[in-house]
Amino acid sequence: MAATSTLLCEEDLFCPQCSDIYCLPVLLKCGHNICRVCLQKFWEWKGSRECPVCRSVSVLTRPPINLALKLAADEYQLQSSSNDEEVCLLHKKTLTMFCQNDEEPICLVCQTSTQHKVHECCPVEEAAQQKRTEVSTMLESLKKKLKILNKKEEHWRETKTYIQTQANQNENVIKEEFQKLHTFLWEEEKTRLMVLRQEEEIKTQVMHKKLDHIKNQIRTLSSTITDIETALRAKDLPFLQEYKVTKKRIKCDIREPECIRDILINSAKHLGSLKFGVWKRMAKIVNCVPITLDPNTAHSNLELSQEFTCVKYCRRQLLPDNPERCTSRLSVMGATGFTSGKHSWTVEVGQSKDWYIGVVRESVQRKSTVFLNPAEGFWVIGLSNGDTFSAQTTVCTKLVLKQKPERIRVELDCDKGKVVFTNTADMTTIYMFKDKFTERIFPYISPGLSEEGNISCPLTICPLTITVNGM
Repeated sequence: MAATSTLLCEEDLFCPQCSDIYCLPVLLKCGHNICRVCLQKFWEWKGSRECPVCRSVSVLTRPPINLALKLAADEYQLQSSSNDEEVCLLHKKTLTMFCQNDEEPICLVCQTSTQHKVHECCPVEEAAQQKRTEVSTMLESLKKKLKILNKKEEHWRETKTYIQTQANQNENVIKEEFQKLHTFLWEEEKTRLMVLRQEEEIKTQVMHKKLDHIKNQIRTLSSTITDIETALRAKDLPFLQEYKVTKKRIKCDIREPECIRDILINSAKHLGSLKFGVWKRMAKIVNCVPITLDPNTAHSNLELSQEFTCVKYCRRQLLPDNPERCTSRLSVMGATGFTSGKHSWTVEVGQSKDWYIGVVRESVQRKSTVFLNPAEGFWVIGLSNGDTFSAQTTVCTKLVLKQKPERIRVELDCDKGKVVFTNTADMTTIYMFKDKFTERIFPYISPGLSEEGNISCPLTICPLTITVNGM
């Protein structure tokens, strides 16, 4: 049978009815081979037992299976199974062309068919080179995306680590601050208990002396009464003989016990408004500032104080480049933004030679260099080179000041769109911006470097004066 299959041509292995490799071929009386299923369908459609090829009428009996042809077709099917992708499934022709419209390989018959006749086609070799270039370009794009994703993953991993570091730092500061408060309360408790014990000791000593004195009086008076009672029981003559002495003893000067005032513990003093009194004393050790700075917006070359009220230049720190952080300028923004009302704070600039202070809108560019003017969302004034004051308007406005300010008050009126800078030393107005605010406005501070490159003076948010008054 194997020998028989080798004698057949490739065309002999395809059914003339379905044009596919034979599946259970049957041999008709006329000598033609047809797939059994194809023959059955043809007979049912035709209504007679004709050969689909030559139309000769076949016998009424079931035609036999051509076993040799079946084996040859099966063997060919196995041999060509590995090359299925290179042969057109419809026409069994080699895939030598590529349809640009449908983006698939086709054979020459497909190219002339109705489906692909108007399509743009080219040889497989040419299309492969073109598509390889196209895929390579797309691959490079994917590689770039992968590089970005890897970089972002590393950045997020560093951010996760920094979050843990931040949490630990905040926890330590909270514990430290509460330890200070605990210490204050313990000392306050100790002091108040000491005052109470002192008062108790003094008043106890007073009562001890009073008790000793009254006990002596009681003892003396009791002895006198006993002696007089004895004299009264004596006979007449002895009684009369001792009468003068007895009468004198009766007239002994014993005063009424005094009324001791304010001898009890002054509970009202110790317990009255106890919490308020402690709170009032606590106000002396607590600083309250109108605004605090946001460390998540601070440039990596800036260092903030523990309570985020003071900022100065420092060596570069390893901080995550989060969206809120200012990286284009040495600056930091306030932690709270304002959309309405009046707000003010005072910045101590000291003897710093370079600084900018004021307000900015929330959407200000933080990663790229921008001009410090209202058009870019900045309403600030500054000092440069230690002697040049300016308001950062569209065209920089030079300011002439009679006195170099060390403390500058910033007043923001969101509703009226005003930002006023005042020298607190003489309460003179340095400059005033007038604009319209359409989004949240944040405090802005930017310390600079000295000419020698040394660390500049820190800029500090001045604390408010706290007054605690009772009702």
